[in-house]
Amino acid sequence: MTDTQRRGRRIMMTPGERDAFLAEQRTCRVATVGGDGAPHVGALWFIWDGAALWLYSITRSKRWAQIREDPRIAVVVDDGHEYGELRGVELSGRAACVGEVPRTGEACSELDAPERLFARKYFGMTAMPHDGRHAWLRLTPDSVASWDFRKIPG
Repeated sequence: MTDTQRRGRRIMMTPGERDAFLAEQRTCRVATVGGDGAPHVGALWFIWDGAALWLYSITRSKRWAQIREDPRIAVVVDDGHEYGELRGVELSGRAACVGEVPRTGEACSELDAPERLFARKYFGMTAMPHDGRHAWLRLTPDSVASWDFRKIPG
């Protein structure tokens, strides 16, 4: 992963700030592109493991169909109400499917940690419930930009 942020270095988050922010936030917005070039943006729950963003998506969705055609995605996680409170992270790269599609719970060691984190974060459980409608996408970002307007003086 590369931090490719060129401007606003004084308001960008440190890696530790970014990791803490992504761990506490619950919803991200995922942008995909269709074969006709039309964009699509939808909200998802996610897990950040320090290196990759894990997305648990319904497999019979426009998002999933577009990612199968073109795996390039951009994801934004943001927070704040007043201008001076705004902060967020934008990650972009290619989504990769991990595990079976749809996910039914077959053993997959690569999903052990993301599923444990996801189950704890969203369901207060230690084991991931599987509904046979969702599957995992992993975004190991090519670029990351962040901002924290609370760092703006005055």
